[in-house]
Amino acid sequence: MSEIDNPLNLDSFLPYRLSVTSNKISGIIADTYKDKFAISITEWRIMAVLGSNPGSSADEVSAKTQIEKSILSRAISKLLQRNLIEREFDEEDRRRSILTLSKTGIAVYNEIVPISYDYEKRFLACFSDEEQRQFRHLLDRLDQHADKVD
Repeated sequence: MSEIDNPLNLDSFLPYRLSVTSNKISGIIADTYKDKFAISITEWRIMAVLGSNPGSSADEVSAKTQIEKSILSRAISKLLQRNLIEREFDEEDRRRSILTLSKTGIAVYNEIVPISYDYEKRFLACFSDEEQRQFRHLLDRLDQHADKVD
């Protein structure tokens, strides 16, 4: 067996750190709404997008969440079965579906959003107000730069 020439230092490798931290934070919040509403992280992300962007297509939800389309499709199906979202087809392009939160979905959304904001506040409490502004700014810059690198 040959030796590895240049081992990846995961403790300082940005994509790994971002992923682990994101999963940790999402998992903590997800435990709250999973127990009360039986909603997965993926399902909540879809609902969150539709709460902010009603009438989005599945492609638009995929672009905003970066969720793979096959995973997104299964989650949308579950949300439709549970009557948390509704789907209509675009009159001009029948292949394009328009997704919105249902009345039940809106009620669930309205319960989860304050919980989410509370967690966000608790997670960011380790930063001063100025550090929070800077952190958001740096995340925005990194996100925009990632589009250029890709």
